[in-house]
Amino acid sequence: QVQLVESGGGLVQAGGSLNVSCAASGRTFYSYAMGWFRQAPGKEREFVAAISRGGAGTDYVDSVKGRFTISRDNAKNTVYLQMVSLKPEDTAVYYCAADRDTGWGSRTEHEYDYWGQGTQVTVSS
Repeated sequence: QVQLVESGGGLVQAGGSLNVSCAASGRTFYSYAMGWFRQAPGKEREFVAAISRGGAGTDYVDSVKGRFTISRDNAKNTVYLQMVSLKPEDTAVYYCAADRDTGWGSRTEHEYDYWGQGTQVTVSS
């Protein structure tokens, strides 16, 4: 069992930056690939970024490439999402998720076994 708790969301102006974090419980964090998803009002939840178990492999949805960076610190059981050049369309609830099986971090929701409660990111124009 893994419990995930996101933090760091908030309100920022367009063009600004924000970092969100996800802290995991347990001693097996290193064995999970991790992903970030987001859900905007009235829209389905979508993949944002993923990172492999060891951190060497990353994947991003095209709309955030070059602006978002996913990273992890296995010693601290934490995965991060650094966001720069934020746009109003980045406004959403951001969720982290743990993927036990794929190793690289899937783009597909159903591959993930554990989810955090989400943190709100609001980008004003």
